Amino acid sequence: MLLLSKEFSMIYQFKKHIPVIHKSSFVHKTASVIGNVEIGKNVYIGPGAAIRGDWGKIIIEDGCNVQENCTIHMFPGTTVILENSAHIGHGAIIHGAHIKRNSLIGMNAVIMDNVVIGEECIVGALSFVKEGSVIPNRKIVVGNPAKIIKDVTDEIINWKSEGTELYQKLPSECFESLKEVEPLRSKPKFEIPQPKNYFTLSKSKTNKK
Repeated sequence: MLLLSKEFSMIYQFKKHIPVIHKSSFVHKTASVIGNVEIGKNVYIGPGAAIRGDWGKIIIEDGCNVQENCTIHMFPGTTVILENSAHIGHGAIIHGAHIKRNSLIGMNAVIMDNVVIGEECIVGALSFVKEGSVIPNRKIVVGNPAKIIKDVTDEIINWKSEGTELYQKLPSECFESLKEVEPLRSKPKFEIPQPKNYFTLSKSKTNKK
């Protein structure tokens, strides 16, 4: 029987497949990683994420993030690939798809089987990308069913990349400071400020004017 440490209590062998996770990557203890899964360097896997490599293989390359309550799965024999710096927003579902380098999948979007999302694309929140869709590089895709509405500009991809860099720093920050504690029973007299170092795209544009 495979014995799992408390730190990695949701990492599971399935049949003969054991997940491979680089030591620099952070997988939250409430996320589940199952079977034939490879996770590269500086990857963040958030609470509640389900990464199921039971029926096929999942490759998550360096610098990706898979945020809270995301699901990654596939039909039998399929390989799901998230290329370098892919950014998977809260609650998104990736089922049997290929997300290419530095693309962003918005919150609660659904990416279906045999979809290929090109490099540096943006898929809007709540979008549904139907089976077999192939999205060229640098496109913005929104809607249900999802449609290409325009190109990704340099300004937009720079904004996306800056946000992804925050997530690439998060694993080391979690290793250094994330720990279980008892809650405080009253508000501290002095609050610790948190930096405002990243904004929505529209706010970023306003700040530059």
